[in-house]
Amino acid sequence: MSGDSFTETSSTGWFGRIGNSIKGVLFGIVLIVVAVPVLFFNEGRAVKTKKSLDQGAKEVVTVSVESPEAANDGKLVYFSGEAKAEGTLEDAEFKVTAEALKLRRAAEYYQWDEDVKTETKKKLGGGEETVKTYNYTKKWSNKPIDSSNFKRQGGHQNPSPAVAEETWTANPITVGEFTLSSGLVGQIGNFTSYSSEGETEVSETIAGMKVTLEGGTFYLGENPGSPEVGDIRVTHKVALPGEVSVVAAQAGTGLEPFTADAGGTIEMLEVGKHSAASMFEAAQQSNTIMTWVLRGVGILLMFIGFSMLFKPLSVLADVVPLFGTIVGAGTGIIAFLITIVISFFVISVAWIFYRPLIGIPLILVAVAGLAFLIKTLMAQKKRQAGLAPS
Repeated sequence: MSGDSFTETSSTGWFGRIGNSIKGVLFGIVLIVVAVPVLFFNEGRAVKTKKSLDQGAKEVVTVSVESPEAANDGKLVYFSGEAKAEGTLEDAEFKVTAEALKLRRAAEYYQWDEDVKTETKKKLGGGEETVKTYNYTKKWSNKPIDSSNFKRQGGHQNPSPAVAEETWTANPITVGEFTLSSGLVGQIGNFTSYSSEGETEVSETIAGMKVTLEGGTFYLGENPGSPEVGDIRVTHKVALPGEVSVVAAQAGTGLEPFTADAGGTIEMLEVGKHSAASMFEAAQQSNTIMTWVLRGVGILLMFIGFSMLFKPLSVLADVVPLFGTIVGAGTGIIAFLITIVISFFVISVAWIFYRPLIGIPLILVAVAGLAFLIKTLMAQKKRQAGLAPS
């Protein structure tokens, strides 16, 4: 041990590794089982969202914010105008007030942080040696760090935060005669830094800690120039009144999510002046990005699952580390190929279910890929058999 770091060395024998890899097979099966519905239902979500947005883009009606018409109740409407709110928002604990749509208190905490680096080496005979190096440093973080999970807690305890982050929201927020729904208000996120320094009477202590205000930052602790674990820096941000663009269902002078025929809902707000067409285009792009992200998650889960299924083979071969590395590389390639084929098959089945005209050609491609994979594996097996001594 040196300073605030130490190393821990552990060894696992060949039989122990085989046992662990067999246990991992069960977890691998779980990952594969989870990956299939993730891939399948993601395609359904994507199609439902696309159809809903397509319908919305065709049916949306542009309305005036000054004179909502009862004839538009239940319809999907679009408008832009200045979002306003009456009254003042206040962070009473810090005596900060602002005429804004939202007021947010942000906090940074000076804490211990644990960084773990792991290095694993294979040993002749199938065993494995793992060296873990634990490093402890003090740093500012915008999220509390739970030190109860540290390997070495002694001397590295982080106290519970004395002050938490919090957001205050004006109610109601209106645009002309319309009142924004909670869903639309939640999409207002144009926060900018805010300081009431010079206008605020600073408390001497907050939560039992000395308070210093400088440059719009409240410092909770004895000495800003020499922070100690547990010290906190607090700043404030505001979302100010300004122009917004909205697409939602009209309900009198209120607004609510619009439910499309496909089952998806539409309730959009963007800060600034944006056309309805550009808002729907941005929503379609977001849907495409989310679709590929979830596809990636499903494929990754499936690949990890199949890799864990094949892991015992590489562990068995690790009696000679070089052989284990070769087998591991081979099973990794096989796991990847199987993952791609099955993932493509699941996505194709989903498209047959949700959009048959596109799904059927896709599943034919997936079947062809599966046949090619089986043929390749059989050919490899025959070559290996031919090389084996008689």
